[in-house]
Amino acid sequence: MRQSRYEMVYETRLGFAAPPRVVWSAMEDLDHFERWSGGLGKVRVNGESLRTGSVLRGSVAPPVPYRMELWVELSDCVPGRLIDATIHGDLEGAAHLSLEPAGEGASLDVRWTVEMMQRPMRLAALAAYPLLRWGHDLVVDATVRGFRAHVRELHDRGRS
Repeated sequence: MRQSRYEMVYETRLGFAAPPRVVWSAMEDLDHFERWSGGLGKVRVNGESLRTGSVLRGSVAPPVPYRMELWVELSDCVPGRLIDATIHGDLEGAAHLSLEPAGEGASLDVRWTVEMMQRPMRLAALAAYPLLRWGHDLVVDATVRGFRAHVRELHDRGRS
């Protein structure tokens, strides 16, 4: 539940037919991130991929007239298991991902709370929060679809 009119809260559990190692491998495949992500781009990594202390920098371009620049600092990362991160820039907040085996596949729990920091976004949130939420959800849905396809591709390639 959002705390203020400037926040976006997201929480979901994603199931995958692929094992956790394949899902994590897909997450670490940052060289191909822009190919499968929806509205996220220009990702650069300072550090060793998904490791504690690494910083991912990029932009978000939802289908509303603004672009956000942000960086994600991995404050705790256990390869193959979890990521805790802080988000800075045009969005400020925290995110958590945890990956677990689920039968023959994997379960990925994802949650974040971010606050919009750009003045135009904050003003828009006062009058049109549902529009901003729609843009957020559209980018997230496209990214999840792209990520699922990327995981399937890696999993199928590993089986052949």
